[in-house]
Amino acid sequence: MGSHGTAAQSGAKLSDVGKRARLRIAYRLLPFIFLMYVVNYIDRVNVSFANLRMSADLGFSDRVYGLGVGMFYLTYVLLEIPGAIIAERWSARKWIARIMISWGIVTAFTGFVHTAGQFYAARFLLGVAESSFFPAMIVYLTHWFRLQERGRAIACLYAAVPAASLIGSPLAGWLLGVHWRSLAGWRWLFILEGIPAIVLGIITIFYLTDWPSQARWLPEPERNWLVNELQAELAAKKKKRNYTMMGVFAEKRILILVLAYLLAMTGYLGNVYWIPTFVKRVSGFSNQMVTSLLLIPALLGVLGMLVNGWHSDKTNERYWHTGIPVLAAGLMFFLSSFTRHEMTLTIVFLLLGSGFLFAYLPTFWAIPTTILSEAAAAASFGLINSIGQLGGFTGNYAIGFLNDRTHSLTASFAFIALVYFGAGALILSLRVRDPTGISQTSN
Repeated sequence: MGSHGTAAQSGAKLSDVGKRARLRIAYRLLPFIFLMYVVNYIDRVNVSFANLRMSADLGFSDRVYGLGVGMFYLTYVLLEIPGAIIAERWSARKWIARIMISWGIVTAFTGFVHTAGQFYAARFLLGVAESSFFPAMIVYLTHWFRLQERGRAIACLYAAVPAASLIGSPLAGWLLGVHWRSLAGWRWLFILEGIPAIVLGIITIFYLTDWPSQARWLPEPERNWLVNELQAELAAKKKKRNYTMMGVFAEKRILILVLAYLLAMTGYLGNVYWIPTFVKRVSGFSNQMVTSLLLIPALLGVLGMLVNGWHSDKTNERYWHTGIPVLAAGLMFFLSSFTRHEMTLTIVFLLLGSGFLFAYLPTFWAIPTTILSEAAAAASFGLINSIGQLGGFTGNYAIGFLNDRTHSLTASFAFIALVYFGAGALILSLRVRDPTGISQTSN
């Protein structure tokens, strides 16, 4: 009560200081964090663009490609939970830097694979290198942004996902057409796109600050205001329920979020790695035309995430803002499974479905931070993300299997729709437990 009251009084007396602090923090941290995640996502999904030529050059079937993509996610889960806790208790800045440098090196070496075994090994090692990057980023944002601003902060982070497509799609279209030093363009795609991660990883060590109390670039009144606000928020959560890290695994709401995220990621990560192939096979367009069309869901995604994250914070509602985009994406893929012979309609539904889904991401990750705090919250990020990322294996392998087995894309479209519908239903079921849309532990 004392801590909360002190912070409340400080907030009233230092409202101008608080406004200046929020702006200074946002301007310093969010653009750099956005850039890091752009580079991360370009490196994560460049294999989907490379596959417009890679599988044909190396003689891979859809099942081989799907399994190779999925190998990344089998190893990705290994360090998710411990990595998130390391970021919380040791140094998010140093941990993120380590991740970026190692994944950049592995990405560059992926450009030299020649066999299915080498492809599997490269994807395996990339998963090990990149594991826990996302939960570490979420942990870092909780160190700098209050609960009521966190949806927008996470939206800025996630806006990098479609923004990466805006950059990566035309870049991939260009690189696929080059043939330097007797190396195919898809090889240069991996080699050149691994370098920025290494450079940014080194810069991260010197640019980011782990905690507000260590921020010399914040004037003392602004630094004290933020520290007090975050401490009051933490004290309020502890009054409601003091979760241990093991308590995360017994919290039903977190377990429902785990299952919902697993289903959503099964469809999403399957679509991310197959959407260039889907559009190519449905349309027969050139590689450059395919990469140009994929700018459409990227633009929709940027707009959807920013607007949805802003409106969710304004209304203090999370579940409808999370569930509706997932269900809308599922509807688009469901409709595309019935228009397989209508090229224009199918492409429109595919592009809309790919774009709609992005809007759920920032509001989804605001939900666990309203329930848990400190190491327990960090563990929940790792738990949800690690299990959810297994969808990258199941989704990609299932799509490759269905394509090879049915010699059609219809079953894959229906599969993606089904998992989206399941995820949306689970997320909305949480609203029964929390009718206000935002957990009472956040009040």
